[in-house]
Amino acid sequence: MSREQTVPQIPREKFAFSDPSRMIHDQKIETKQIGYFRDAWNRFRKNKSSVVAAIIIVILLLYAIFVPIFCETTYSLSLTDTTYLTYIKLLPRNKLFVKLGIDFWDGCSKQTIGIAQKNYFDAMSQETGHDVITRIYDEYETSGKTVYDVRVDSYISNGFKYMTLTQEQYDDIQKWQNETGRQIIFPAITSASVTDANIWFKADPKGIPEMKNGKVQDIYKKNGVDNYNSTRIDGDPGKANPNAENRYRYATLTGDSKSVSYKCRIFTYNYFVYRYGFEPSFFFGTTAFGQDILTRLASGARFSFLLAICVSVINLFIGSIYGAIEGYFGGHVDMVMERISDVLSGIPFTVVSVLFQLHLAKKVGVVPALLFAFVLTGWIGMAARVRMQFYRFKGQEYVLAARTLGASDWRLMFKHIFPNSLGTIITGSVLVIPGVIFTESSLTYLGIINLDSSTMTSVGTMLANARQYLSTFPHMIFFPALFISLLEISFNLFGNGLRDAFNPSLRGADE
Repeated sequence: MSREQTVPQIPREKFAFSDPSRMIHDQKIETKQIGYFRDAWNRFRKNKSSVVAAIIIVILLLYAIFVPIFCETTYSLSLTDTTYLTYIKLLPRNKLFVKLGIDFWDGCSKQTIGIAQKNYFDAMSQETGHDVITRIYDEYETSGKTVYDVRVDSYISNGFKYMTLTQEQYDDIQKWQNETGRQIIFPAITSASVTDANIWFKADPKGIPEMKNGKVQDIYKKNGVDNYNSTRIDGDPGKANPNAENRYRYATLTGDSKSVSYKCRIFTYNYFVYRYGFEPSFFFGTTAFGQDILTRLASGARFSFLLAICVSVINLFIGSIYGAIEGYFGGHVDMVMERISDVLSGIPFTVVSVLFQLHLAKKVGVVPALLFAFVLTGWIGMAARVRMQFYRFKGQEYVLAARTLGASDWRLMFKHIFPNSLGTIITGSVLVIPGVIFTESSLTYLGIINLDSSTMTSVGTMLANARQYLSTFPHMIFFPALFISLLEISFNLFGNGLRDAFNPSLRGADE
């Protein structure tokens, strides 16, 4: 093949002489300069799953930070309240679903009950004015007995509790009853005979019971006649009749003249409204100790996040220095330090945690002992990652140039090499957080450590406390399990996105 056939033939008229009087310059670059982190962000946001995971992590973090702040004093129950009143195991309730009449997330549960239980619920509904049974699905015979498939409101079925009140508490409740028209103190139920020393009350015109001595008689019946409704305004349940002359016991007076207390039969639902100022409605339900799961889980998540972030920062600091020294100096220094790391990494973490909880926790506390257990060997992985990066970059031309210009070892390590390893180090540090949370949850779930108290908890602790109610009250374990599942999955996807963003050469390495 000839040369004329291989070289493209360009017509002569396509060429033109340049103007020697005109200066020709390179064209100015119009685009903006893109830095390292900007370039990483541009790659990260293209990974849709990682972006969604990051959003979920931010939402969970904001939930852990702000829910305890805004709800701690108005929406969470302390152990002090449950000493007398049982707000325990209340089911999740969504006010919107209750208003729409949807049989889901309404604080109710479907139950199969007998005639005796139904009569009990009906009597409670008649006395309080609140329906315990919100819906009757079916009525049928089984084994010669009538049973009912019903939907029971867990907030009303708590019913009544006996509670000892001081004179000040008793007077304050009576004042609130008169102002709101909602009854908290109900007549005590008894049919037994007791001594004349018992104190009975009848309502005065203001609706405030006054003391009156007398013999005990059946509260609801007198001479065989049902007088229940005669002690209510026009038979309206839940309101005391100030004009009723029938004697019925509101409270039993105990103590001397200097210290008076009243043992009263309290309707727990209205007492909650009196104490907190709003209708009881817990979005996630309550625990076996009567604590609001919404705020309790947020408090536990906040503790877990703080613990994980502290462990990550400490391990990053120790591991970076240790790994930098190993990777930069190499040789005998690297060999000795690596053997120390090997010895420490061979110690089982569970054994360390148990020993620290048995001995160190008695001196410094449970949380510092747990933190020491995580830090004792947790930095080894970070040190290995930094060491690998230093071996990778310390022979680069820019490092040799800086050494030639007289840069010190410290400057070479943390001014020139370390910043170039930052992407991998950041990714490793972020992925430490879900690992710590999951490990802490596992330890508390297995009972190795105990972080449960009235002021502190963790996600793992909530899982451990709720496992015995898995079949009866699954909501107590569902929400903590959902939280930690979302957290682990999101951090996994988020970590993959960070890895691909900071080091494009590793894109899809785990796929």
